[in-house]
Amino acid sequence: MSIDLLVFSITVDPSAIAGACLWALALYLGFSPVSDWVMEQLNRWFNYAERSLYSSIEEFERTRSAREAQNAFYASILSIFPFLGIGALCNFGVEIGLGRSWAISVGVLACMGCGVYELGRRDGQKSER
Repeated sequence: MSIDLLVFSITVDPSAIAGACLWALALYLGFSPVSDWVMEQLNRWFNYAERSLYSSIEEFERTRSAREAQNAFYASILSIFPFLGIGALCNFGVEIGLGRSWAISVGVLACMGCGVYELGRRDGQKSER
């Protein structure tokens, strides 16, 4: 019934969404210092922007810990979106270069490779300490 209200139809290719999400996960794991930096910057911006909503310092300080935890959660969720955009571009490039049948396969391989890289990177950091 609500579909009749739209003048145009929107078609969404499930394999393109899956490929873009796989590439986004691979990039998020492979570039985890960048994802941590993006998350930290978003968290700083949310905390700064929310400070301007309070007129009294007492009320701001009373609810500070809960708001900072909520802002950290929102920042972690929103830090995924740049990687989704870049992942969609990577998936599109693989589809153009190798064909549609390879897009999901290469995305899975990229996820496995970046996951192994991230595990090795964290293990290397742990052994340096």
